[in-house]
Amino acid sequence: MKNLNWNFFLNRKLVYGAYILLALVAALKQYLHHTFNNYLIFKYTFWHLIEQQPLYINSPANPYIDCNHYGPVFGVFMMPFAVLPDWIGVCLWNVANVIVLLWGIYSLPISDNKKTIIAWICAHEALTSLFSFQFNIALTGTMLLSFSYMLKNKNAQSAFFIAFGMLVKLYGVVSLAYFFFTKEKIRLILYGVLSLAVLFVLPMLFSSPGYILRSYQDWYEALVSKNSSNINLDSFQDISLMGIVRRVFGDKEIPNWPMLLGGLLLFLLPYLRISQYKNVGFRLLLLASTLIFTVIFSTGSESPTYIIAFVGIAVWFVCQSRKTPWIIGLLVFAFIVTSLSPTDIIPPFARTFIRLYALKALPCVVIWVYILYQMLTVDFNKKDQINNNDKLVLS
Repeated sequence: MKNLNWNFFLNRKLVYGAYILLALVAALKQYLHHTFNNYLIFKYTFWHLIEQQPLYINSPANPYIDCNHYGPVFGVFMMPFAVLPDWIGVCLWNVANVIVLLWGIYSLPISDNKKTIIAWICAHEALTSLFSFQFNIALTGTMLLSFSYMLKNKNAQSAFFIAFGMLVKLYGVVSLAYFFFTKEKIRLILYGVLSLAVLFVLPMLFSSPGYILRSYQDWYEALVSKNSSNINLDSFQDISLMGIVRRVFGDKEIPNWPMLLGGLLLFLLPYLRISQYKNVGFRLLLLASTLIFTVIFSTGSESPTYIIAFVGIAVWFVCQSRKTPWIIGLLVFAFIVTSLSPTDIIPPFARTFIRLYALKALPCVVIWVYILYQMLTVDFNKKDQINNNDKLVLS
């Protein structure tokens, strides 16, 4: 009976069904309560694009609060949703996001059971993002797809997803972390340049070259401005390592660059272990490290952004061949403080404390440091702490 129940939960169709149900429930709940502001921001990137209106201005004339911070090409991909009535658009938007995420998870070079476990571990964090209609769900999927396709030497597909992530939210650039895992580096670079060129020109077909060039300049200025506004001791953003430090010391003037530089140097250290590159375990830990690093070192990280980091945590967890109390404890720590902290399950005083000190990032920081320790000390050529039994699928 136990095996039957376990096999039931490992069914891929059940995972897809559960995620689609979560997407629809979250979308309809927010729509009925008229709390779908983020979706309206995304929707109007398309209408502003074709009408050649400013993409990055918080105008009172807009039917939403705040402003867009995604690249001009994002508006093109919003077209299928923007032309629909909002109640249909919000549903399909959320469903599309979870499908891309699951596509990415199930593309990973590990067993189907491990892929499914990753999906279940991340379900609640995905729900947090779904309530905010966040694109970070699909963005995580594209980061996984760029990794998987690169390992399979499908460089055209990998390059497209990297370029797409870069021109939509910049985060996609971190997928270049896997560059040394492809056997056809020149081909990947060429496909990358081609993908960037196509995606750069694509929105011009819906507007004009001059408008798009101005929009890219506006985008840069909007991101610089947003980065400055994120650094606030009471902000719902800057949920990062830098945010923790600034809030603990009560000083918003503490600069980012020393921590960013230190984090980058630590992130790059495992690359010195060239002999480990060919091992699936090492590659998967680098994927996990990259996903977590992207979030904990970004001042723009907010609660719904953590779907990116939590997928990294789930990838790390399934790689552990021995689920010791330490490993399980870290996962539980992350699930409670990172995933559950915004919910009513956590008492209000604890929820407020975690938010004020950006402690949602803390478990991710601890696990990221431990991942680096494993990447620097484990011999992935031997069966040890990291499960290397998975075979890399090349087709």
